[in-house]
Amino acid sequence: MPETFQKHLDESIKLELNLATLYTLFNDLFAEDEDFWWELAMEESGHASLLQQEKKQPQRKEFFPENLLASDLQSLIDSNSKISTLMLRYKEMPPSRRDALQTALDLEMAAGESHFQQFLDSPTNSPAANIFKQLNQEDCDHAARIRQYMQKEATE
Repeated sequence: MPETFQKHLDESIKLELNLATLYTLFNDLFAEDEDFWWELAMEESGHASLLQQEKKQPQRKEFFPENLLASDLQSLIDSNSKISTLMLRYKEMPPSRRDALQTALDLEMAAGESHFQQFLDSPTNSPAANIFKQLNQEDCDHAARIRQYMQKEATE
């Protein structure tokens, strides 16, 4: 696996794990939303596990889905840095429920996360892509789910 590809994969794994940790924090902070946050956290952990498994496989480069990772490494690094900063801030001064939901929506719309959803929605063109898509078929677009949850909570 080429070094630049390895860096992309490592940052992508880190992004999924950081989001899982942030959503677990929100799960702990908002008892009324704990099921929602827990589900998102487990799905992000699942994404990280899939990427980690792929990293361990002795596959040829062409086996790995080319469009699985965001092409802009710096955007992944920036997203990871932002999430780390937010977690530190939120541990000191928790956000409101609305701010937590908006933060999650913003992060899901960021390059790395929206790219993963675009991969899931794209035509399948490799054996690894088929595996990833089969394992993730139950996962819906997180940004859309967060928006729906925000709308539901606003009307209740």
